Amino acid sequence: MTTPAEEQKSFAETALTLGGKSADEARRMGAVDKADDQVEALFAPQYQTTASPAHRAVWDDAGVPVDLFAFDAEPTPPHVAKVMEDSLAVARKHRAARTLHNADGKVTDQVLGELGAAGYWGLLVDREYGGSGAPFSVFAPFLSRMAAIDPTIAGMASVHGCIGAVDPVRTFGNADQKRRYLPELASGRKLSGFALTEPGAGSDLTALRTRAERKGDEFVVNGEKLFITNVVPGRTLGLVCLIENKPAVLVVDLPAEENENFQLRKYGLYALKHTYNRGIIFKDFRVPAENLLTPPRGDGLTIAYHGLNLGRTALCATAAGGMRIMLAEMLPWAKFRRTYGEPIVNRELVERRLGRLAGLIVAADALTLWCSSLIDHGYRGEMECIIAKIFGSEAQKEAAIELLMKTHGGRSFLHGHMFGDNVHEFLAPCIYEGEGEMLGMAFFKSLVKQHGTEFFEPIGKTLVAAGIKKPNLSNPSHLWALRKPMLKYGKWMMAQKVGGRGKPTLPPMPTALKKHAEFAVWFLDSAAMEISGVMRKHQLALADRQCRMSELSLRVQKALILLATSLYGARQSDELVRSAADCFCRDMTRELTGARPEDRDFREATKLGEQIAAGGFTPIAGIEPSEILMKYEQ
Repeated sequence: MTTPAEEQKSFAETALTLGGKSADEARRMGAVDKADDQVEALFAPQYQTTASPAHRAVWDDAGVPVDLFAFDAEPTPPHVAKVMEDSLAVARKHRAARTLHNADGKVTDQVLGELGAAGYWGLLVDREYGGSGAPFSVFAPFLSRMAAIDPTIAGMASVHGCIGAVDPVRTFGNADQKRRYLPELASGRKLSGFALTEPGAGSDLTALRTRAERKGDEFVVNGEKLFITNVVPGRTLGLVCLIENKPAVLVVDLPAEENENFQLRKYGLYALKHTYNRGIIFKDFRVPAENLLTPPRGDGLTIAYHGLNLGRTALCATAAGGMRIMLAEMLPWAKFRRTYGEPIVNRELVERRLGRLAGLIVAADALTLWCSSLIDHGYRGEMECIIAKIFGSEAQKEAAIELLMKTHGGRSFLHGHMFGDNVHEFLAPCIYEGEGEMLGMAFFKSLVKQHGTEFFEPIGKTLVAAGIKKPNLSNPSHLWALRKPMLKYGKWMMAQKVGGRGKPTLPPMPTALKKHAEFAVWFLDSAAMEISGVMRKHQLALADRQCRMSELSLRVQKALILLATSLYGARQSDELVRSAADCFCRDMTRELTGARPEDRDFREATKLGEQIAAGGFTPIAGIEPSEILMKYEQ
């Protein structure tokens, strides 16, 4: 007789085998699903993925929950505002003096220390442990301001506070671990990173090989980690490793220098050039057993997944800051550069680029506020933060390649030019925090999981129980075997076609932005039937249809971005910000419909670019561009 667990395992393996997968892949995907379920269990039901705005927007019979797509910015507590302003002042001072970087081109220890004295590294640490306890919805938009001065410093705060040791210890540490680590992390005396990736384990976290074996009061660690940002001797890591063949997280204090048990693997890396990114080789490296983090549910993957949502939102915020620099750099050059006697800033194509970039900035700001607010309100935010990460990284890539580079022309490739010197920094976010298309499929999986469990899993179990590998509904025996699960699914489809969904009430909005919001709601209202149709068509083979899943996932993401941006734009008092939101939403709507731009669309975009060139676009206020004709460097 088999146990229920064995029956479930048998079904999972059989289902994936029917879809062309091996038993080993079934086991590995089952481990990932289990970790995801364990993270879900950390949240109250009303804040889990199925209750999230992205999920409800597609599946909820009540219709799109518009109120969960528009949040007002939280007021910044005075003590947090002081830390932020002091930290910005440190970055500005050293940027102006050209003292941000050491001889290796990395942010200097002096800058890091001054930021620590200002309280920068403790923004996300609770006040009782020496930090500021800043709400995440205040911290994330602040990263955009810091990134507009120096993206590396902003990125280091994200690594330290979101995916480094701060979030794991703050969220999963016991009282003793918090007491020992959080004050040091808040002060910056222990800057931190997160060691997860291995030479053979990137997006497939089930391929971990680094192990820790308990010996008395210590764990002995052996293995290799790769692509660890913010790592130098003496810093602190959250280390994901295997303990008794299960993923676990140890808080590791690195020695002050390399030794026979701890060596850094140094390599050439084009991206992240202003901070240290290295690998680590552990050989019988000892860690106190008291440094093991023990989540209330789950294992080390639970801890790793928890911090990723913070990091993905922070990535979007940092991209919003980086794009601000690009826009600020484009304007003086466009006014200076003349072709055929006319400044290129007066050319329609350049005006359109300025308007497009402004729209990308506003959309990234909208997603940053949306996701960080959801997290502050208690939501897991898995699907929403994936959207923010994918959009932020792809928007920055577009801004750099299609807008900044093409406006600056051949000068973009000079040594010392913002584009040429930082092109890898602009592209790397498409990979970091999860490669975009892989995350898009993770988004789709989260989107369809409940629907599949409720309607398609019973069909699959019936097929397995009946020994049917290729169902044929023209076969009476197949049809009879499937009668009960198919009746349930048929009732759902009939309700969708006849009953429809509830119609949300939009808040007061400018006419143009309201039109965009209404289109987004209409698109999302119709998405459930299309998604279910794809699931029905491909059944168990859907796991092999990566291109179809990716394409459908991206369209749903775009509709959600469209809704969030239109609602955000409507709440802004700055007319140019509203216009930028409108122009962005026009572009996004055309991407979803396949329509060609009309002359009115061109007029609105070029008009916006003209207005931005004239000044007054508040998101870039105070950003000092480089000299127009920088010196030639070798």
